[in-house]
Amino acid sequence: MALHTTNYLATFSEVAEDCPAAHAVEPPITENPTIAALHYRLISERPFARTSDDVIFETHALRHGIPVDDAAAREEFFSKGQACLRSSPLGKRYGWGIVHDTEGRVALVPRESEEYAALAADPTLAHTRAMRSKRL
Repeated sequence: MALHTTNYLATFSEVAEDCPAAHAVEPPITENPTIAALHYRLISERPFARTSDDVIFETHALRHGIPVDDAAAREEFFSKGQACLRSSPLGKRYGWGIVHDTEGRVALVPRESEEYAALAADPTLAHTRAMRSKRL
């Protein structure tokens, strides 16, 4: 069975062009955590510890009561293409850039930070943007 991946390597994903947040904000904490809140928690609690695939699957597992270490469930999940972190509300709505290191592990970067500006100008990284919320 062919497995799909959402991982990028040595890539900086800037916030969406239509992101309404002038500076990065933490997604609100609710009784039932949103995808944005789960993505934020999983990435921010351990920067550069998880890949995009890890974050996407763990979010799915937590929302559906699946053990995060269930290898069979993970294989089934990635047997179909999945949306990558470019579609995450973090870059679309909350003002967070996402940097992927050379091994695909991710960390958050607030859009107003000097680090964000440096990464956005770094020619050694591939560059992409979070997906727009609205069609042109």
